Amino acid sequence: MANPSDLEALNQALSDHLINFWVLEKPTISSSTDPSSKISLSTFTALNASYKDRLLDLTARFTSSYHNLFTFHFIKSGLVCMMLENRSMAGRILLLVLFMNVFFFIANAVPETCPADLGEKCGQDGEWEGEFFPGIPEIKYEGPSSKNPLAYKWYNAEEVILGKKMKDWLRFSVAFWHTFRGTGGDPFGAPTKSWPWEDGTNSIDMAKRRMRANFEFLNKLGVDRWCFHDRDIAPDGKTLQETNSNLDEVVALAKELQGDKIRPLWGTAQLFMHPRYMHGAATSSELGVYAYAAAQVKKAMEVTHYLGGENYVFWGGREGYQTLLNTDMERELDHLASFLGAAVAYKKKIGFNGTLLIEPKPQEPTKHQYDWDAATTLNFLRKYGLLGEFKLNIECNHATLSGHSCHHDIETARINGLLGNIDANTGDPQVGWDTDQFMTDIGEATMVMLSVIKNGGLAPGGFNFDAKLRRESTDVEDLFIAHIGGMDTLARGLRNAAKLIEDGSLAELVRKRYSSFDTELGGQIEAGKADFEMLEKIAMEWGEPKVASAKQELAEMIFQSAL
Repeated sequence: MANPSDLEALNQALSDHLINFWVLEKPTISSSTDPSSKISLSTFTALNASYKDRLLDLTARFTSSYHNLFTFHFIKSGLVCMMLENRSMAGRILLLVLFMNVFFFIANAVPETCPADLGEKCGQDGEWEGEFFPGIPEIKYEGPSSKNPLAYKWYNAEEVILGKKMKDWLRFSVAFWHTFRGTGGDPFGAPTKSWPWEDGTNSIDMAKRRMRANFEFLNKLGVDRWCFHDRDIAPDGKTLQETNSNLDEVVALAKELQGDKIRPLWGTAQLFMHPRYMHGAATSSELGVYAYAAAQVKKAMEVTHYLGGENYVFWGGREGYQTLLNTDMERELDHLASFLGAAVAYKKKIGFNGTLLIEPKPQEPTKHQYDWDAATTLNFLRKYGLLGEFKLNIECNHATLSGHSCHHDIETARINGLLGNIDANTGDPQVGWDTDQFMTDIGEATMVMLSVIKNGGLAPGGFNFDAKLRRESTDVEDLFIAHIGGMDTLARGLRNAAKLIEDGSLAELVRKRYSSFDTELGGQIEAGKADFEMLEKIAMEWGEPKVASAKQELAEMIFQSAL
């Protein structure tokens, strides 16, 4: 390795003294920091001899240590230009690019195994040594008065609420794809994150390292469930056989790291990113794609079962259409139903006792997705005779994209006996796409937990944090802070919902509003025994009905008093 003092000296020399030239003639290029500033590439004043000798000496020592890491990047934070006497134009340009980039080689170098800037954490075989999250303790409950960002203020796992431990009401899970594969990229910007353990590849070795980071994260967070897509945890191979082999290798490590304590809340197949799925998977117009998707789901279901997963999710991001002009909607829906029916049959064949879940979403990436919302999905399952085989995985941000509140879709699933799992996230009302932010709204969390309590909990489902850091949050510590915030929000919602239920005022307000049906006639109506002739006779006798106030503001006051 180069001597740090040499690097510091080279940095000082380049930054302070290389920008010392006169522009004499064209051609010119623009400075990357100031496009309006034109700099000639043809002739520059040479640096004075002493600086030139010093820079060449330092550069020689630097390149002797880093010669195998050099990659030329033509656009960086500034433009440094110089020429040395008796050099050709090609030589001048080469030196120009070299000195522009010399300090970026250390930061941007991509070694074969471990990161260049934290090489001391890598063993002889390239395996990461020590902690992935040094300095981050196991997260503990410290109570509402705590100012420690790395502590729970409201989530106390063993505390009993309404007869059940908080950890059993909430059953938290970490999403592998957002937490360990999220880059901070968005529709308008490049990635902003690369964690210290990343080496820039999607190799099997890198996949295993991410998996080790995942389990250290889970243990420090105190969470015993995780969720994954098959392609998030293991890379594609050149063939389906090679891809399956890659998945097996990474899953074997996950099984070892899980031990007896941790298991997947659910697994799934990623049927939306690869170009083969551009027209959909189960709804693709291509028979070969349908077959490939079936093989991928078969394998993903097998590894979920092997890892002890409690559920398996279907998310149809490409199962829909962009225009009906070239789409046979009826045929595509029939194909989707056949696909899901085959999944049910295979689940039973391999003895997988987990719940099959469908995750509704209205659009994005497809213009119209067939599982638009909870009600649409419910109707689909009923039509095709699949109602007893699936439950719903309600994602809050998807519900809002469909024009509902999260509470609405959860209640729709609950009253139909289909509430299976919740992807706990939220969106930004001023941003038009699925931003997958961690839930922080206490009111929203309280309404969600009112439904969960009425449902008797979510087991074998739970709350999966299908949520990601904001693009601008780039510290490893932020991963913990985000999850702590999301967990505390739902824990606070649970506490508030319990207060509302124990107080009873809100439930009594609702009961009184419908009390007219708590009569003999109301019972007949609800039992389907009151025909129109009977009701007409009563309406004639009673005359104009009196309509009571709904007490909406009072309901909101009672609700807010619990927050």
